[in-house]
Amino acid sequence: MEVSVLRLGHRFVRDDRITTHVALVSRALGASTIYMTEVDESIKETIAKVGNNWGGESDFSIEIVQDWKSVIFNWKKNSGKVIHLTMYGINIDDAINELYGLTKALVIIGAQKVPREVYSLADYNIAIGNQPHSEIGALSVFLDRIFRGNELKKNFRGGRLRIIPNNRGKYVKEANDTDIA
Repeated sequence: MEVSVLRLGHRFVRDDRITTHVALVSRALGASTIYMTEVDESIKETIAKVGNNWGGESDFSIEIVQDWKSVIFNWKKNSGKVIHLTMYGINIDDAINELYGLTKALVIIGAQKVPREVYSLADYNIAIGNQPHSEIGALSVFLDRIFRGNELKKNFRGGRLRIIPNNRGKYVKEANDTDIA
């Protein structure tokens, strides 16, 4: 399944770290693109550095957009479904089987209160629980559920560093071309 993320809004200074983490989670947990509105360009540089160090640089892109509605309309025009993550939606457990059948999904998360119009433009309004929580947490749970945990086993090509899983401590080594199958 092709999954992209649309992050609506960004409260400058306050959200710099949050928006960076939304991009990191999107990248690490299987999304191919994140579309952002009103964002600091330095976030693109940070994610590029992560890709350079840890791999996957060409597998993930960040696009800064002015008109979020056109992203939604273009997505729908190209046979994609739009999923809005909101605590007011239908619980993910009640919708997940239907979502597994999708081939393209645009996941919308907000930085602050999203415009009411998003609820009607979305094909699905999905809740990761019905209590206030972080958009980072909601996105993480959603991506893990939609990819059935397989995103956690993904190998990222390229990059100069590799983590060698270890029960105790940290083990990071310089990568080489033979590290990735």
